[in-house]
Amino acid sequence: MKRFLLLFFTILLQPFLSFSQELLTLENAISTALEKNYAIKIARSRESIAHNDNTRGNAGMLPVVAGSTQANFNNNSVNQTFFPLGSTTRDPLVQSGVHNRNSTSGVSLVWTVFDGMGMFATAERLREIEKLGKTNVEINIENTVAQVAAAYYDIIRQKQRQESLKDALDISGTRRELAKANYEVGTTSKSEYLAAQVDYNQDQAALVAQEQFLRNSKVNLNSLLLRDFNVDFNVPDTIIFRKDLDIAQLQQNLKSQNPNLLAANQNRKIASISEKEIHALRLPQVDLLGSYTYSTLNNEVGFGVKSSKNGSLNYGARLVIPIYDGYNQRRREQNAKINTIITEYQENDLKNQLLSALERTYIAYQNSVQLFDFEEKNLKIARQNVDLAFERYKFGNSTAIEFREAQRNAVASESRLIEAAYNVKVTEIELLRLSSSIVSDVK
Repeated sequence: MKRFLLLFFTILLQPFLSFSQELLTLENAISTALEKNYAIKIARSRESIAHNDNTRGNAGMLPVVAGSTQANFNNNSVNQTFFPLGSTTRDPLVQSGVHNRNSTSGVSLVWTVFDGMGMFATAERLREIEKLGKTNVEINIENTVAQVAAAYYDIIRQKQRQESLKDALDISGTRRELAKANYEVGTTSKSEYLAAQVDYNQDQAALVAQEQFLRNSKVNLNSLLLRDFNVDFNVPDTIIFRKDLDIAQLQQNLKSQNPNLLAANQNRKIASISEKEIHALRLPQVDLLGSYTYSTLNNEVGFGVKSSKNGSLNYGARLVIPIYDGYNQRRREQNAKINTIITEYQENDLKNQLLSALERTYIAYQNSVQLFDFEEKNLKIARQNVDLAFERYKFGNSTAIEFREAQRNAVASESRLIEAAYNVKVTEIELLRLSSSIVSDVK
């Protein structure tokens, strides 16, 4: 009843409380984390790189065209004398600063039209790498959602512990005041009053320590949300969890949807495609070749041509046949095949590990649900026992030690109930993550 009234007045007075304290929902926390998380940003950036690399040109399917131009300038000095031709003698030729110029421009094309189907294997590999990039984004998203959800419910757990300790402190305070009043009227000894004071101080110290735990949990969530660590906020008071998770459905979802398993399968496909690329190097390669060259020549002095302009078109085909490379081709093919086998082992090993983790987590989930049901019943009994012990203590029918023991049992029982609820929720989150249902089902 006391908790209900406290919650009622808190809601009623919320508009008048500090405006800096927000009510943070799990949905808002997840949305903020997905928007700001660095691991997700990095994964998306790598996905963009893989998307940019997935082109026909990068696979070698398109021609390569290159243009070039070159200009040469000469500054010459000429001092020439000539043999007489019969009775005719030519005057010497003396010149300086004579400029000759020539330039060449051209464009060339190389187009591989056949390379043992290697280009098609490369294109397929680039597509798989882009898919792998998307899968890695999904992995980081699911991991982030799981981390944020676990941190969020840890705050609720710490908040529930705090409320439990506050209730215990209220009871200890009432007992202290009662012991003080009885001592003042002489019905109890001073030692009993001092014992009540010590127990009150212990409960107060426990509450102070719990407040620190709560604050640390909020700092942890703020860190995941990449915002100021000192931002304060409110969360709901109750951990709501599911009891209907089915192991068979979870196993089926894991096998078909888990992004880690999907990434392992994609890595195996990439390795298998790489085998085809390496095998293609064993086969002949056919290239189409073409070029066009345009050149100019300008001479200010000399013999022969004074100036010229030439254009030349060349085209043809080239056949390259691998004959012998020191058995390196065979070595590369063997290593590629072994690498494919390794990725198969890795995929099967990961599948086994994930299914094993799912089984262990489900066992912990069922156990936590049973413990919660048990502790829920146990707490009702413990609270009734506290009420009875307090009534007996108030009328002098029991000792302070008996009352304190009943109080400790109630606090311990409530703490176990809170832990059981949190454990159910944490295992639920992990089961949803392993089955790749966390983004749609986490609440």
